[in-house]
Amino acid sequence: MISDLAAGIRVIVGNPFLARATLTSVVCCAAQGMLTACIPLLGERVLGGAGRGVVLLSCDAISALAANALLARFPRSVSPATVIWASALIQAAAPALATSARPAVLIVAVVIAGIGEGPRLAALFAIRHREAPENLRGQIFTTGASLKITGFAVGAAAAGPVVTRSLPGALALAASVAVLAALASFAIPPAANHSRSEKPADHVPR
Repeated sequence: MISDLAAGIRVIVGNPFLARATLTSVVCCAAQGMLTACIPLLGERVLGGAGRGVVLLSCDAISALAANALLARFPRSVSPATVIWASALIQAAAPALATSARPAVLIVAVVIAGIGEGPRLAALFAIRHREAPENLRGQIFTTGASLKITGFAVGAAAAGPVVTRSLPGALALAASVAVLAALASFAIPPAANHSRSEKPADHVPR
């Protein structure tokens, strides 16, 4: 398993398209972890019960599926790289809106979070499928998933102490990290041997 992860990391680091998509997704997952850590307290303070935070997670999941279904109808409209950084900005809007502490606005916020999460994951898969060597595709997907899970866990752990002191502060932190995720897409310059133009999002594996 360690050798597979190492092989995946080498390919990801050596390919700017994979590196950008992976870095942005990992930082986005950290922001998701922060927002998830806030969900029980948001349910308690805004919806009247910590258990009602599950409703928020359901809204997030449903909107992610709906956004992917809509994007699938127009597969060539936006490139995967654009979807990834734009979805990070969309996700940044979710915790920012959630600070209003109004039930209707909170539900809109988690719906927006799902709109960012679903297409980002589909775009990430499209880039991996297009850029990964066929013999290392499994290792790259495994490595990417491991990094994302780690990012989510780090984000949730970092937000835990903050949310106990200030819920708005934790939400603001999550929004800031999501903005950093969008900026991370532009932090890695294209290498000379990978300077080809990116094709639209019609490479999602079927």
